[in-house]
Amino acid sequence: MFDEEKAFAEVVMDAWTEFPTYGYLKMSMHLKRNGHPEATEKRVRRIYRLMGLQGLSPVFKTTRNGKRKGAKFPYLLRNRKISFVNEVYATDITYIKLPGGMVYFTVVIDLYSRKILSWRLSNTMDKQFCIDCVSEAFEKYGEPAIFNTDAGTQYTSNEFVSLLKDHKIRISMDGIGRCLDNVFIERTFRTLKYECIFLHDYNTMTELSNGLKAFIEFFNNERLHQGLDYQTPNEVYEQGCFPIGKIDIQVA
Repeated sequence: MFDEEKAFAEVVMDAWTEFPTYGYLKMSMHLKRNGHPEATEKRVRRIYRLMGLQGLSPVFKTTRNGKRKGAKFPYLLRNRKISFVNEVYATDITYIKLPGGMVYFTVVIDLYSRKILSWRLSNTMDKQFCIDCVSEAFEKYGEPAIFNTDAGTQYTSNEFVSLLKDHKIRISMDGIGRCLDNVFIERTFRTLKYECIFLHDYNTMTELSNGLKAFIEFFNNERLHQGLDYQTPNEVYEQGCFPIGKIDIQVA
């Protein structure tokens, strides 16, 4: 029964990757029309809940749109083909539930290689843990040409914007309400939750931090990615601009 349920979860996850705007009801209908009569609304809804999947927009907003005039920057990645590492970095925040309450997790990834460059955990959503995460990525791997975020207050703050401007980095921000603008970050979070967090009973931030550290090492060094021609993020990152095929970040 476990193997059958795991196989069905993989079917749902693959379909969601192709159609990430589908909620569980529409996904159920889609799967039934494509040869999966077992994809009942109740069963798909349960898989969505277990895997942290959602359609259209997040159920829980980890960032709030900046209200200050001039804080928003244009989205620079639409129809852009990314051709080498350190061309575009991206960051975002997700939440993780622990018995003692909610904690927040942020990463910086290189969009070409999908490599996780740095990460941080915090029990608050202040801007400093985001700034520290980005600063570590710059110290270890250098600055990108473009840095993409959403329009949350952490990323529109004077301190965060100044950090990028001081490094002469072009700033790109997702459109308000456009959940697919930062889709590679969302896929990374989904993988971390589905393949690490949901499979372990973490009770404290220390346990969670140790588990995430081990999984990120695996993610970067051992986990094969179909979108990278079944290479690891580190293999692609170390080659710099290996022709792994067409990587387009394109939003309708």
